[in-house]
Amino acid sequence: MTIGEAAAATGLPAKTIRYYEAEGLVTPLRGPNGYRRYRDSDVAKLAFVARARALGFTLDDCRALLALWTDRGRTSAEVKRIAAQHLDAIAARIASLQGMQAQLRHLVAACAGDDRPDCPILDSLAPCEPPPAR
Repeated sequence: MTIGEAAAATGLPAKTIRYYEAEGLVTPLRGPNGYRRYRDSDVAKLAFVARARALGFTLDDCRALLALWTDRGRTSAEVKRIAAQHLDAIAARIASLQGMQAQLRHLVAACAGDDRPDCPILDSLAPCEPPPAR
């Protein structure tokens, strides 16, 4: 199938499919005219990567998961290790975002939001007094 057909089948843009090819995640055949020809197995790999990326896995994680998916000698422990590490990274990002949310919530509450120039939000962002206006 063509790249357009593979894109339609996976929901991925052709540009993303070409990028995944450049990253070595899929290796489509090339016809005599040089055009890519995607096999069903290529489309299955692209769909797999698309779902993994939707869960936030990195390309390196996708590469490792894809290799494990195609390796019938794999152990589920290997897959679980990658997923657990990703889950820990997500938890750390959530904690960081919650910290940002709490800080910003405090700053928004402290700002009067009126016609005065005083603003605790800007004060918290600024390392010093603002430069003179031109």
